[in-house]
Amino acid sequence: MGEKSWVVDINEKLEHMNPSEESKLWEKRSIYIVPSCVKELNDKSYKPQVVSFGPYHHGEDHLMPMEEHKQRALLQFLKRCNKRLENFVKAMEEVAGALMEAYERLDERWTDRDRFLQLMILDGCFMLEILRTFHDPSNNVYAPNDPIFSPHGMLHMVPFIKRDMLMLENQLPLLVIDRLITVESGKSEHVDQVHRHILRFYERDAAIRLAHETPVLSLHVLDTFRKSILMMIHDPKHGTPPPSDDNQSPQKDNKNDIVRSAMELNEAGVQFKASKTTSLKDISFRCGVLRLPSIVVDDTTESMLLNLMAFERRHVGVGNHITSYVFFMDNIIDSSKDVALLTSKEIIQNMLGSDKAVAELFNQISKDITLDEKDPLDVVQRKVNKYCKKKWNMWRANLIHTYFRNPWAILSLVAAIFLLALTVTQSIYTVLQYYHDDNNSPSSPLTPPPIFPPSPAPPPF
Repeated sequence: MGEKSWVVDINEKLEHMNPSEESKLWEKRSIYIVPSCVKELNDKSYKPQVVSFGPYHHGEDHLMPMEEHKQRALLQFLKRCNKRLENFVKAMEEVAGALMEAYERLDERWTDRDRFLQLMILDGCFMLEILRTFHDPSNNVYAPNDPIFSPHGMLHMVPFIKRDMLMLENQLPLLVIDRLITVESGKSEHVDQVHRHILRFYERDAAIRLAHETPVLSLHVLDTFRKSILMMIHDPKHGTPPPSDDNQSPQKDNKNDIVRSAMELNEAGVQFKASKTTSLKDISFRCGVLRLPSIVVDDTTESMLLNLMAFERRHVGVGNHITSYVFFMDNIIDSSKDVALLTSKEIIQNMLGSDKAVAELFNQISKDITLDEKDPLDVVQRKVNKYCKKKWNMWRANLIHTYFRNPWAILSLVAAIFLLALTVTQSIYTVLQYYHDDNNSPSSPLTPPPIFPPSPAPPPF
């Protein structure tokens, strides 16, 4: 009986299959649960430390202390805008379906729409209050000793909140923030304002024009941040970008080509320079110069890059630029010496202190990465490999690797060159002395010089 009911159930689902409807369902999702196989490599980087946003981590014991501050933020928000909570609930109810569909999977307790909307409003108000207070401390209405919203809280607590807000499982749809601002102001179209709040919070002032160039609301904070670090924003201190020829792809090399580290590339004559823009996809190779974007590596870098890569892994169509960047950096960083070289070229700003720690960071977070064969950075890598295979560059690299890696080898080479120079100098001096003596001799040019010098005259008696 059970088997027949299963067959009937499958047949009914088969009749109602609609590929176009399934496609629309995937398009609505933007907030995902990181797969267990990915979390195993670094579970801590995907878990919020001080605050939860959204349903996935709500109620966890170590995050519960922040719930009290969320309630205070909600009350302060309502008092400032002088609007009733019912107005915000009504606005959220209009988009409740879109908000719930943004999450990949919801536990049964969050299928209760009223409970879900309560969470969205509470977390949304707290996020908006954090963004505004950080941007404009002069309008801070909280107590000067407030543990979160005071200058003291901004210094000691907000850095943890910043980190938590960039976790894939800890996202709120930005539609929540947009609706809150719409009801508060009584006006619509707040895309620019929402993006500006986020970019200023993460001190991405150079990317503020993203707010004007992006007429469509981003998916969430992580999506907005990702777009900002991929924007080709000109960096004045590095001059005007040269014309790029990356579209001229060289002939496909063997896929088994050895990927050289930064030190090895430098030995082969490759020069490293900081890119002209701040975009992490601004990597190019031209005329022996490999340009890489500058990046600050600190305590939050690992978590930030891992969550950005997880978002690219899960969200179809968003692109693969962050993953490609991490993969490329892992290729050219094998040891602390590579990090030291890139630091000296202002490509890496090492806030971790240890070059070895930076090398381990890129080597660890790149595990189990898969890349598209048509990835733009693959073109750059092949151009670099082609340059290193030129005979002169190979000879130069071998010379440096053999004679200039060991200080004793350098001293031996210098001594050998010095002795060779002395020998050549002595030979030249001997030849010149011979011709000088020959020209001053009274004998005929046809008469060869005596083999033995004449005996001296005997002394007189």
